[in-house]
Amino acid sequence: MTAGRTRVFETPAGVALCTLDALADPGARNVVLQIDDAFFHGFLVRTGETVRGYVDRCPHQGLPLAQKLDSYLTPDGRLISCSWHGALFQLDDGMCVGGPCSGQRLTPWPVTVEHGVVKTA
Repeated sequence: MTAGRTRVFETPAGVALCTLDALADPGARNVVLQIDDAFFHGFLVRTGETVRGYVDRCPHQGLPLAQKLDSYLTPDGRLISCSWHGALFQLDDGMCVGGPCSGQRLTPWPVTVEHGVVKTA
């Protein structure tokens, strides 16, 4: 990759990302963080008071999951969907339950909610 376009797959702890109220329930939101000269691409998924984070990379071909900004969930909000090849993932653990990477998982990204703010963990 060219300088300034390096991708990283981990983030430092304690970075404030958004308020819990900024996430629909259920809902998902894209997050891109610049870490030095590199970039982290992830997304948040909210169900109730729980927020989970995943690296925005499908295990099938390494592409970001959403072709449209923040469009990570199926219409009923029950699964995460890869818009490129139709893989479906469980919200709670990122396990692929259908599609070309069945049995594989999304890479978890540790996040936490503290006093109504979603932060990296």
